[in-house]
Amino acid sequence: MAVTTRRLAAGDAQAIPAALEALRAGGLVVFPTDTVYGVGCDLWNTEAIARLYAAKARPLSLAVPVLVASPADVLQVARSLPVSFESAIGHFWPGALTLVVPRKLEVPAILCGDKDSVAVRMPAHALALELLRQAGGALAVTSANRSGEPSSATADDAYKDLAGRIDLLLDGGPCAGGTASAIIDLTADTPRLLRVGPFRPEELQKVWPTLEA
Repeated sequence: MAVTTRRLAAGDAQAIPAALEALRAGGLVVFPTDTVYGVGCDLWNTEAIARLYAAKARPLSLAVPVLVASPADVLQVARSLPVSFESAIGHFWPGALTLVVPRKLEVPAILCGDKDSVAVRMPAHALALELLRQAGGALAVTSANRSGEPSSATADDAYKDLAGRIDLLLDGGPCAGGTASAIIDLTADTPRLLRVGPFRPEELQKVWPTLEA
């Protein structure tokens, strides 16, 4: 069912209050990050997560990442943290690196594609971090585009793809990065590179010398 999509400038005084209101009501909110625009919802609300998948036409087998306001907020969703986690966030957070870690059983299975892991990232973007902080420290957030389409680096791109499927779009102008984050799976004994993102492999290998592609 189509919804009316409200659009606000990210600098509007009502931007974050409106976003929080939508999220608490189980709605979907698009906002800028340091990489690309993301579309997010309450990560504990399974109906909202189902809406997120439907809005993107995203296969349920593909997990939705979690954005956090601080490294400590990872503990809301992670069952344990690998030894290399502290070193990784010291080098790359806040920033364009997503880390896959073991998930807590309380985290909705639909969010994680029924896997025993969850992907987490702390963005380097003031508005995104403030929204995350006021929303409790963590949200389910994935790229604001239809599944299979290019990631949205501008609000107009996100609006074109998702208008009528989301409740609110916060327009913060073009994203500085414009490229989706790198992803590293830390759940196995040997870290595995799932997506290069904006980094050169040798940059990542400073933390993980045995990183597998």
